[in-house]
Amino acid sequence: MTADFLKDLNPVQLQAVKCVEGPELVLAGAGSGKTKVLTYRVAYLVSIGVPLHNILCLTFTNKAANEMRTRINKMLGVEESGKRSYGSWIGTFHSLFGKILRVESKRIGYDQNFSIYDEDDSLRKVKEILRERNLSEDVYAPAAIRARISKLKNSVILPSQFEQSAKSRLDEVTADVYTTYEDRLKKGNAMDFDDLLIKPILLFNRDREALDKYQNRFRFLLVDEYQDTNRAQYVLLKLLAEKHRNLCVVGDDAQSIYSWRGAELQNILDFQTDYPNCKVFRLEQNYRSTGKILKAANSIIVHNKRKLDKELWTENLDGEKLTVIESENDRDEGYKIVQKIRDESIKDKLQLKDFVVLYRTNYQSRALEEAFNRGGIPYVIVGGLAFYKRKEIKDLLAYLRLVVNPLDDESFIRAVNFPPRGIGDVTIEYLRDFAADQGTSLFNAANRAGEIGQIQQRQRGQLRLFCGLIEKYSRLKDGLSLSELTRTISDELQVIRLLKEEGTPEARNRIENIQEFLVGIAEFQSDNPQGTLQEFLSEVTLVADVDRWDTQRNAVTLMTVHAAKGLEFPVVFVSGLEEGLFPLPAKEQDELEEERRLFYVAVTRAEKKVYLSHTRERYRFGKLSFQTPSRFLSEIESNLLDRERSSRQTAQRALWEATGTFSQLAPSLDHVDGATEEEAAKQPEHKEGRSIPKLKVGSIVHHQFFGDGKVIDMLGKGDNERVVVLFGANQKKQLMVRYANLRLVK
Repeated sequence: MTADFLKDLNPVQLQAVKCVEGPELVLAGAGSGKTKVLTYRVAYLVSIGVPLHNILCLTFTNKAANEMRTRINKMLGVEESGKRSYGSWIGTFHSLFGKILRVESKRIGYDQNFSIYDEDDSLRKVKEILRERNLSEDVYAPAAIRARISKLKNSVILPSQFEQSAKSRLDEVTADVYTTYEDRLKKGNAMDFDDLLIKPILLFNRDREALDKYQNRFRFLLVDEYQDTNRAQYVLLKLLAEKHRNLCVVGDDAQSIYSWRGAELQNILDFQTDYPNCKVFRLEQNYRSTGKILKAANSIIVHNKRKLDKELWTENLDGEKLTVIESENDRDEGYKIVQKIRDESIKDKLQLKDFVVLYRTNYQSRALEEAFNRGGIPYVIVGGLAFYKRKEIKDLLAYLRLVVNPLDDESFIRAVNFPPRGIGDVTIEYLRDFAADQGTSLFNAANRAGEIGQIQQRQRGQLRLFCGLIEKYSRLKDGLSLSELTRTISDELQVIRLLKEEGTPEARNRIENIQEFLVGIAEFQSDNPQGTLQEFLSEVTLVADVDRWDTQRNAVTLMTVHAAKGLEFPVVFVSGLEEGLFPLPAKEQDELEEERRLFYVAVTRAEKKVYLSHTRERYRFGKLSFQTPSRFLSEIESNLLDRERSSRQTAQRALWEATGTFSQLAPSLDHVDGATEEEAAKQPEHKEGRSIPKLKVGSIVHHQFFGDGKVIDMLGKGDNERVVVLFGANQKKQLMVRYANLRLVK
């Protein structure tokens, strides 16, 4: 197999790809092609005869793993239908080590059908234990204790070790809850997200045969985003690389921004100490951003002391200066951002999906959302309620998890009264007491409800029917396809029928989510013809919100800077650049340096233009506070910045504040396509000076997103007047007349 594809690499990338044996550190600056290097390195190893099953390539998102698999297939000339053969060991740390645990579960006392708890499941388990101890949640916050347990696991500290080092009452309570929590998970044949890293360490430390097996299998280890690894990931890599030492890590210390979830910057800073004979390659040529953006980024990060030396450069055009926007308050900030997006979209003929607005904390999105709603600009928030955490989806998943693992108490509690069966908290407590006394699961206790005298006859009957349902599908699961199994369960539960009867907008959204869930299962089955229900459940538990983000939807993206890592946009707005907000208050130098790295990440997401926004005053924690511009703004070389000072309200902005609309002079977004019905409903009222058209059934109207349509029904009166319009062949929309900006054609 020839490696003609190597001609696409620059000289440093080529050296990094062809360095086959021994430890290797690739310092890859933002936009320098780090994913490209990893992808080409895998393809190159295969091209020189290394079997793919001897290569373990670890990423931090499913999105990155999927992109790599697709690229590798293309480079190696593999048909799409064969993509699994070239990607089975390319994936996230949690998914791939979870896969190993499925195979080796017996070695650590688990069945291979173990459940994987997400944060919500873990939190409920912690609350349950605190409740049993009669400990106040006001004093011992369950979320804080769950977070401490997660941090301990990521630091590879077991309950017994933490118990011995406890120094306070909070430590003692945490140690007690941690110990009981682990015991409950084991009895329920369940692991949490963090166990997918710590359990393999326990496996390899206790079972030399297992370690030898995987050291010999994975002779070449490749790691993306090495600066984001935590202690557990560091230990796993050290164990697996111990024999052959072919460990290639790619990362950028300047983009280490996850210490709050356990990432250790020191892992990448110390790589050359851990592996003294390692080869180091610096990828400093940036292919993403303009020259001025890169100069600004370099002038920011140079202020950090804990860093590895490198300086980004580019052959791209020098481009425009970065623009600093000063606003009166967060409402004014939102107004100006909306205006800039309108101006830029007209000037450079950009689509809405070319823009992103970044913020430091989630609460900032409220004022921004209001601005986009007022301005009638479609937007999408990445990082809201994740799809697989929506109630209706978790309810269905609980059934599927219980079918696979009847010992899963958390899934039992969620599923047993969905749809409602009259199984309330009192009945659940009777089941808990019986299960604890008998040393069994809640499902087994429910199956023996006839032995529990306190449970009423009606509830016993319902529990018997529920257990029969689960047992039936446990028998059927291997004979039905995954898609058939899920649809049959959904149909038997009559979930969609019940939601239709409810008839509320929320119910309609839930129906759409369930239908999307069923589509997702069908897609999984199509991509994985041999995939099992167990594999599907493992995959969806580990899906991040950004993995499901539809990048083709034509809407402005709103997200935190953390969520934007690894992404790029033509135009980037960074909002809230004020002391105490960005950066957040820092007690130590290390914390301030991480905030600076976060700002560096924000700026380097941009390809062509950066807007940096701050306000004079902002409501924070319910109080109006006067703001000081972020110190980071002063760290950028002044010749790289244009500044737009705040001024008194213009007549245009006064109209915005008073009515939530732009004047007739506001630029049109008629060239934007792809708006959804929800987005259409967010359009502003008719512009001042324009009358609302008098419509009737049969009128032909024009809508800026949906085109020409025919009015087929009229509803309501006055300000609540609505029309039902048929666009195209069968696209029916119900629109508020005063918001829809409809133009009467005839």
